Amino acid sequence: MKNYKIYCGGEFIDTPNKLKVVNPYTNNVFAETYLATKDILETAIKAAEGVKEEMQSLPSYVKYKALMHISNTLKERKEYFSEILCQESGKPMVYSRGEIDRAIQTFSIAAEESKRFPGEVISLDWTPAGKGRQGIVKYFPVGLVAGISPFNFPMNLAVHKIAPAIAAGCPIILKPSTNTPLSTLALAEIIAETELPKGAVSILPMDRTTGNQLVTDDRFKLLSFTGSPHVGWMMKAQAGRKKVVLELGGNAGLIITKSADLDLAVKKAVIGGFAYSGQVCIHAQRIYVAKEIFEEFSNKFVEQVKNLHLGNPMDDNTQISSMIDENNAIRVENWVKEAVEDGAKIICGGKRNGTYYEPTVLVDTKPKMKVCALEVFGPVVTLEPFDDFKIAIDEVNQSEFGLQAGIFTNQIDEMDFAFAKLEVGGVIINDSPIFRVDHMPYGGVKDSGLGREGLKYAMMDMLEARILVKN
Repeated sequence: MKNYKIYCGGEFIDTPNKLKVVNPYTNNVFAETYLATKDILETAIKAAEGVKEEMQSLPSYVKYKALMHISNTLKERKEYFSEILCQESGKPMVYSRGEIDRAIQTFSIAAEESKRFPGEVISLDWTPAGKGRQGIVKYFPVGLVAGISPFNFPMNLAVHKIAPAIAAGCPIILKPSTNTPLSTLALAEIIAETELPKGAVSILPMDRTTGNQLVTDDRFKLLSFTGSPHVGWMMKAQAGRKKVVLELGGNAGLIITKSADLDLAVKKAVIGGFAYSGQVCIHAQRIYVAKEIFEEFSNKFVEQVKNLHLGNPMDDNTQISSMIDENNAIRVENWVKEAVEDGAKIICGGKRNGTYYEPTVLVDTKPKMKVCALEVFGPVVTLEPFDDFKIAIDEVNQSEFGLQAGIFTNQIDEMDFAFAKLEVGGVIINDSPIFRVDHMPYGGVKDSGLGREGLKYAMMDMLEARILVKN
């Protein structure tokens, strides 16, 4: 059993409070780390405050060098990190490697963005009062950042807080999920090799009571949280005067029109619906198919879902495996049972074995069922026909969430209409809503969150504009 120390103010330490980490597939403890106490968090805060001015004045080339070192070293140790991520999260290796690839790219993009700070010179003589005056706008780091990341992308969603903070010149304290803290603690070993000042980054697993100080303490100037809507909006209410960025849940809609490339749509919908057992915020949960092709799509879709390879996530051939824990698998099982009792039909899957829930497809659902109205965060999709494209758009919008949506169509007018009318943060054409690359703006509306991630966009929340007026 490997032991991972936590990273506080540039030092690797242990505490009296051990945290055992369970492999969701085997249900066995395979590693241990530690929970930070309030005193340790205070040490990290003081260390971060102590290097705040140094971080603010770091030249771009120093930040670039540090970020590229992290990116390049991650690439060298890709298999090592993929195996850690796979074991702590139960994510199949094919997806674990993909997540580490994205983390590599995320640090590389942050390195480039560290050289591209925004700024402008503006004329002020639009009115007589501004005659002879010139404005110079520069952006300055906000200060200490609090990051809270979830279990489902334990590396890359944490990196989407750490990398832009370094690029912006902000010290950051990250609280990873206590289910999956190891990949970020291993990342701390690489961060410690850079020339960043000690205290620039701390990575501290904490219980919820201790971690709530990240939300309430006014020394933090920005809170960046990825997790459930219930927790996220509660945090916003408690956060005081600090900036808040929330990346929350979704129940993404996917529309397949009659002009779509059917085979491509089926292939992408299966990936979008069941990658990492649906434990993805932009998982294609609600699929709407034009009635003219509904039967053909449904048959091909179910056939491919049944052929997904179940197994040990460490096996390279595994496509779907366990969920993060048995409680979540039981919750998904109960939601499906409720839907069936209310008239829905299971055409594929529907059974649970411990932490594993079968890839499940439901038809004849109703909008108010939990599997439609809420974020199922599991391997369940609903499949329904539609008569009119505009009505399908309305169906997608009839949700408390608005993260991303996918449209399969080969008609420009439908693409344009979807982009104009869908109430989401991103519209993905001819791909699943699960599509994301790491430099694009990513975030949602309604209960899906507040603000945007994606390196440049995350950095803008970590910077504040200041104007110099010359007379």
